[in-house]
Amino acid sequence: MDDFYKKILDNNKKWVESKLVLDKDFFNNLSEGQTPPLLWIGCSDSRVPANEITGTQAGEVFVHRNIANMVIHTDMNMLSVLDYAVNVLKVKHVLVCGHYGCGGIKAAMGNDSVGIIDNWIRHIKDVYRHHQKELDAIMDEKERFNKFVEVNVKEQVSDLAKTSIVQNAWKNGQELYLHGWVYGLNSGYVTDLGVNYSSNDDLDDVYQLNI
Repeated sequence: MDDFYKKILDNNKKWVESKLVLDKDFFNNLSEGQTPPLLWIGCSDSRVPANEITGTQAGEVFVHRNIANMVIHTDMNMLSVLDYAVNVLKVKHVLVCGHYGCGGIKAAMGNDSVGIIDNWIRHIKDVYRHHQKELDAIMDEKERFNKFVEVNVKEQVSDLAKTSIVQNAWKNGQELYLHGWVYGLNSGYVTDLGVNYSSNDDLDDVYQLNI
């Protein structure tokens, strides 16, 4: 058994003990169910942990993560998480959180093949293509990279609003808010990008479904 593996087992024991010191019924209460107010759709990057960034506890955030925090309409994993969060858990907020320095976004700006992930990154390239004029006008590469991260988050929030799952919830009068954030790896702070959806009226007519 290597040292890292042993360390994480030991860390679990310490974590359990620290929780029980504060509340002897912590795990008993946690096992009875979950009512998180938030669904977090974030990047798989190990440096972007949802609970730590938001200062939330176990049971408060339902989490879905993938490379570059994408909302792809043919992704049954994402759709299943979204459906469960909205229709069973009745979350009030869905948050897409990207981060500066995202490897998936960086890869989409180039042409190097990195394996099967090329097929996933193609979706990110589509976002660049839709905003190519704006992005290509930025001469500084780091600034363009940062802007692409932000643009991608905004597109994913928009794509969330277009799903039948979200539109059906709004049609039924369910309180549901969509937000977009970017996390700064070098600062720890998040930036609210000001992209918010809360009803079908926030969508262009062509995307509004007659549910």
